[in-house]
Amino acid sequence: MNNKTAKDIMTTDVIVAKKDDSIANVATLLIKEKIGGLPVVDEHNKVVGIISETDIMQKETDIESPRVLNFFQGLIFLDDIKKLEDDMKKVAAYKVEDLMSKDIITVNENDSFDYVANVMIKKSINRVPVVDKENFLKGIICRYDIIKAMYD
Repeated sequence: MNNKTAKDIMTTDVIVAKKDDSIANVATLLIKEKIGGLPVVDEHNKVVGIISETDIMQKETDIESPRVLNFFQGLIFLDDIKKLEDDMKKVAAYKVEDLMSKDIITVNENDSFDYVANVMIKKSINRVPVVDKENFLKGIICRYDIIKAMYD
């Protein structure tokens, strides 16, 4: 569409979270700043995850107990026990590290506008951290930034 790169449209003043930040503090920050999520960085400012309002909302959902079948004095689990364990960990979470998405998509600061927009559309993501070759955080691009670049 245009000749812009991620570097041209990204927000560089990025609010970040650390893995050991409390969920309550991050939730307060999301509300105060009116944003939907934050990149999570390590002590060197390398991206290690994303924490979003969806992650926090899922923490507050009820845990569904697995369906079981009582068969000859034993229980046969009809649902995945691992899912139950994961759900229980999320409910008990109090640190960003416990809830953050670790399988994240990033873009490079030199990637084209079209590439970034297509990644966000195809992966159905609201924000994407912009990193350099060493995975250091350089900025973030939200859907708002894409729209603004298209029509500004």
